[in-house]
Amino acid sequence: QVQIEESGGGLVQPGGSLRLTCTASGSGFSVYAMAWFRRARGKQRALVAHWTYGGTTEYEDSVKGRFTISRDSAANTLYMQMNNLKPEDTAVYYCNVTGITFATMSAFASWGQGTQVTVSS
Repeated sequence: QVQIEESGGGLVQPGGSLRLTCTASGSGFSVYAMAWFRRARGKQRALVAHWTYGGTTEYEDSVKGRFTISRDSAANTLYMQMNNLKPEDTAVYYCNVTGITFATMSAFASWGQGTQVTVSS
């Protein structure tokens, strides 16, 4: 079973920075894609940034130029550096990992529990 752990959220003033970390752990799996989603109060969960095997990255328009994702493949870890944070970035941020488990050769998609990011003065 693949477990997802997120960390790095917190309270920051507008213009500040945070780095989120997502790690997939377990045994007998390979990761195909990792992504960060966020859910603001009263809104649906939405994609923020996405990494795909091969190194392709994509960003939601409102975070382009401010957020950057990077991956440590050996550690199955995805980072998201968030700079110039704005109050509208306030949300619970979730990590999603998709891949394949070798035991059954079946695909999986797992979510972390989320980490709160609050941008406020």
